[in-house]
Amino acid sequence: MLNFIDLPLGLQYFFISCFGAIFGSFANVIILRLPEGKSVVRPASHCPKCKAKIKWSQNIPIVSWIFLKGKCSVCKNSISFRYPLVEIIMTVGFCALFWLHGWNFYLLEHLILYFGLVTVSFIDLDHMIIPDSFSLGGILIGLLGSLLNPGRTFLQSLGGILMGGGFLWAVAYFYYIWRKKEGMGGGDIKLLAWIGAVLGWKAIPFVILSSSLTGSIVGLLVSVRSKEGMASVIPFGPYLAFGAILYIFLGENTMNWYFGFFLPGL
Repeated sequence: MLNFIDLPLGLQYFFISCFGAIFGSFANVIILRLPEGKSVVRPASHCPKCKAKIKWSQNIPIVSWIFLKGKCSVCKNSISFRYPLVEIIMTVGFCALFWLHGWNFYLLEHLILYFGLVTVSFIDLDHMIIPDSFSLGGILIGLLGSLLNPGRTFLQSLGGILMGGGFLWAVAYFYYIWRKKEGMGGGDIKLLAWIGAVLGWKAIPFVILSSSLTGSIVGLLVSVRSKEGMASVIPFGPYLAFGAILYIFLGENTMNWYFGFFLPGL
């Protein structure tokens, strides 16, 4: 039986890269079909323009797009760079998480989280929605993971759900009271609850701060270039996702030090 741990490190990264690229290809299918209520399994992959079925040899993640020069082999219409971009982002992220964790339970949890965050971010950019099938399913997976992961307790996950979801719910509620209109969708609330379930309550302050900063900067740039100005609406999900990923790689040690110094015992 093949034991990945015993393979040369370079070969392990190769398999992780392939794994990431395949899941990136699957993410593209979900991003395109799920918001439209279509099956993500059937029909098989096909050209979005001429509907011609894509052969397996022309459906290799990243490689096929380059080989075909970004065009359908049948109708010669351009295929969006979005497809290899998602596959590259997924591949790089999977390799980075493997580098960070090695073979342990954190790797499995964070691979699942990363796949979900990248997928819902692109859906949110396209449709301004975050599917409940991801956020609510992610919350459940996070709670179950806390029972199996020795590095996180069930109460830490539950606290992350309540703290993350509760904070954004309060922000949305008071914004509605103040402006008499919705300023944040329920999808963002459930997304942050999902992040809290997997990363624990200590991640929430970092994710909120980093996502708010990046969202504000991008929002200002968009408002300057948009005719709607400050009234421009931008999806907040990708910034929450970015904050969560940033926390995994940079913020966890910082927040552990902060709480250990100022609130020892938590």
